[in-house]
Amino acid sequence: MTRKAVVICPGRGTYNKAELGYLHRHFPDPALLADFDEQRRAGGQPTLSELDGAERFSIATHTRGDNASGLIFAATLGDFLSIDRDDIEVVAVTGNSMGWYSALACAGAVTPASGFRIANTMGTLMQQTLIGGQLIYPFMDDDWHPQPERRQHLLDMVADIAARPGHALYLSIALGGMLVLAGNEAGLSAFEAAVEPAGQFPLRLGNHAAFHTPLMAPVAAQGRQALPVDLFTGPALPLIDGRGAIWWPGATDADALRHYTLDHQVVESYDFARAITIAAREFAPDLFIITGPGTTLGGAVIQSLILAGWRGMTGKADFQAAQTERPLLVSMAMPEQRATVIAG
Repeated sequence: MTRKAVVICPGRGTYNKAELGYLHRHFPDPALLADFDEQRRAGGQPTLSELDGAERFSIATHTRGDNASGLIFAATLGDFLSIDRDDIEVVAVTGNSMGWYSALACAGAVTPASGFRIANTMGTLMQQTLIGGQLIYPFMDDDWHPQPERRQHLLDMVADIAARPGHALYLSIALGGMLVLAGNEAGLSAFEAAVEPAGQFPLRLGNHAAFHTPLMAPVAAQGRQALPVDLFTGPALPLIDGRGAIWWPGATDADALRHYTLDHQVVESYDFARAITIAAREFAPDLFIITGPGTTLGGAVIQSLILAGWRGMTGKADFQAAQTERPLLVSMAMPEQRATVIAG
């Protein structure tokens, strides 16, 4: 009997030092990787093979938007292609932030080559403009118990700062028990000064722009100019976007999908928690599979399921007990977990 799975594609910040060589270790289709490399070469960019095969990881090089987006897209798609479809029935696909571009390709709404073109183009445009920045701050406690009042207090603080002259601050991503905020330097600095430190938080995200905010309107416009509608089609698998809306096979308008991808998705908040909630409630999967690269998205997925009250979970301990009894979450970047969802 096949297991039903929702596949989740990670976003920026997931290809780091530990991931160097990920494509060499895991990418299953050399011809497809060569195609991606040729797209990069034609644009005067270092190839993925060169970046992934570098002798050492460089924050300055590997985390740049014009390099990171291509590396992450390829690692994600390679993992998706490696899933054992005789054992796993993929019932839906979603992603976090930049992972939306990867999700488009995994769900068949764009070809792998077109998906890479979209991810690489948008990552390059983001890097060229680098408008504003992002930081991350938690609202759950250490045991991941929902704290809606605390969340609302933080959002009220964001609204207060954003109302000040010269300050731009927005909710960028609802990332499980974390708020990813984006804005200009004045807005981000004001939040950092106003909020109580919590361990390493508030944490600035290096080489990140003000993703999913109105500040990205120029990038969205450039993206629409560079990426035509014929890159898009209807998905072969249900596709859950950053509003929690489902794009269904046989019922998707390609122009509307392009408009969401290159307009709303770029300039409005990305509700990853909502996407996971819809995935759980609408598709009732046996497990959630997070593709590589990186292992940092698992916490946000679990927190999102806790916030949704999925299977009665109210905190971290409930998830840990359920995961021990019957795994609910598989991270393909962890070798022992990866082995449970790929062909032997």
